[in-house]
Order: sequence, then C-alpha cells, then structure tokens
Amino acid sequence: MAGQTARAYLVGMSDIPDFLDHGRPAVPDLVVPRGVLGFHLPLRPVRGRLVRLGPLADALLTRHDHHPVVARLVGEALALAAALATALKFRGSFSVQSKGDGPVRTLLADCTELGALRSYARVDAEALAALLARDPAPDAGALMGNGYLAFSVDQGPDRERHQGIVAISGASLADMTGHYFETSEQLRSFVHLAAASTADGWRAGALVLERIAGGGGVDPMLDAAGQEESWRTALTLAGTLTDGELLDDALPAESLLFRLFGAEGVATNAPRALAFGCRCSRARLAEILESFRAAELDEMQTEGEIVMNCEFCNVGFGFPRTSLRGRG
Repeated sequence: MAGQTARAYLVGMSDIPDFLDHGRPAVPDLVVPRGVLGFHLPLRPVRGRLVRLGPLADALLTRHDHHPVVARLVGEALALAAALATALKFRGSFSVQSKGDGPVRTLLADCTELGALRSYARVDAEALAALLARDPAPDAGALMGNGYLAFSVDQGPDRERHQGIVAISGASLADMTGHYFETSEQLRSFVHLAAASTADGWRAGALVLERIAGGGGVDPMLDAAGQEESWRTALTLAGTLTDGELLDDALPAESLLFRLFGAEGVATNAPRALAFGCRCSRARLAEILESFRAAELDEMQTEGEIVMNCEFCNVGFGFPRTSLRGRG
C-alpha cells in the first residue's frame, strides 16, 4: 500500500483539502460502445449475453505486470463480471471475487450498472514460480487453490449487500461459475470464457447462456420435453464456439451469434457499453489513510511523504505526512 511507485500521481499545489479532492490520475478514457450484446432464441427457453472487451481488455490488464497465466485469469474474470452484471437491474457494482491458498491469493473483478470495469489480483510470487516450474500452463483451479468464489451485488451503504458463495471447484473459472449457478441458484447455464494476448494486445470475452423457465416468450406448443430438447440444442451449438472466434475484433458480434445460432433464429437486444472504471481519487485514499493511527502513518512515511497505491489502476498517490492527522 505505502512506498514508492513508478506511476506516482503528481499534481501541483492546490488549496483544495485532500478529503475534497476528487481529482483522477491519467488513466485511459476508454469506452467500448458494444461491449455486451444480449440475445435470445425466439420461442425457445434460452437467453444469453455475448461479451467482448476489445481494446478495453488490454487497457485493464496491462496496468499490472502480471505473468500471462495470471493476466488470462483476470481477463476471464472481467468478462464474466460484465456478463453477469448486465443481466441484473441494480445501482452499484457487481463483483466476482475469489480467495484461496493458491498463488493467486485474491482475485477481484467488478462492473457497475453503467458498465465501468476494474480488477486486481494479489499474487504470491514465490508460490507462482513454484507452480510454473511444475506446470508451465496451470489452469484456474491450480492458480486459485482451495478457497471460495463469491458473487456480490453492492448497492451502497444504505442497501443490504447480496452475496452468493461457493467453494472453488473445477479446472476453469467457467466451470466454477457453472457449479455456482447449479448449486446455489438452481439455474442451468453455459459459460465460455476466454482471454489471450493477441497481435493487437490482450483481448477477453464471454458467452453465457441461461435456461429460462417456460412462460412468456416460449412457444406454448413446446411441452417439457420439447423445451429440454431446445436447451440441449442450444448447448450443442454454443459448444462449437472457439476462443479465436470470441476474441476476434474483425468478427462482428451479430455475425458470431448468427454463425452459432442462426439455424434456431437468434434475436438481439440493444448493446451495452463497457468502460475503464477505476473509481480511485485523492479523496477516497485520504479517507482510508485517516483511519490509521498517527503512529502507523509515521511508519508509512518516507522522507515526509506517504505514497498509497491504488490496487485497481496501479497508480500511486503521494500525501505529505503533515496533511494527515490519523487516529489517536
């Protein structure tokens, strides 16, 4: 948290107190207008979302100097957070978070109702090096180890936080998510996640399908067996998707969905935008620092300054020690 950083946020002298200074560091002002495309198969019990972060993935993942196997996992988590957040009606943020005893101790990706994305991962470098020596291409289960995966909706301090938790189980983040839906939500789903470093930089995406209960929008002539057959057909078609197709900027989202589900007739909704969404500011970080005791702040300072690093955008904010009172 404290210490020197290569991305120090340097500003000129200002008369604005830190706790009122909502100035932002120079982070990418990047929006992907068609980041999420919802869709459904008409008269079939199937709906879904196609997520493609495009250049936003590279902007987010290159903020940290993670090993590629970790960056891939973070990219998948970002795509998953976007896919699940845009299925909900809420104000606030939706997060995917894991805590485990593997090399990736903590993983967090969150998305606001407006599509603002951010992420970070805490990595045990020695444990990761040991794992890579045994397996150069470890899966998500090996990276995360034993622990839990949580899906949370935070609508602010005045609203109850909704959270679902499941034990980490499975080789991939997609497997873990499917396990959560099946055991905690009793929802049948299909999840395909991908992230990779390409010639154009990092890319990440997701395809999520959900089996909806028969009712409005489903062909009344389809009995239970017919609806089940429709769902299985959709799973078979979705299973033909490749990572290359999902991450291909040159392949329009509508074209990809038609390629997958055209035989069933696919209808799309209005696209949703995604954006670089770190919400740090001097005011936010000053509030955190003021929660420490004065003696603790003294220990954090170096030559009269405390540098606090934002874990999401990896930017350091410098605070003169004399500007902070602390507790006690």
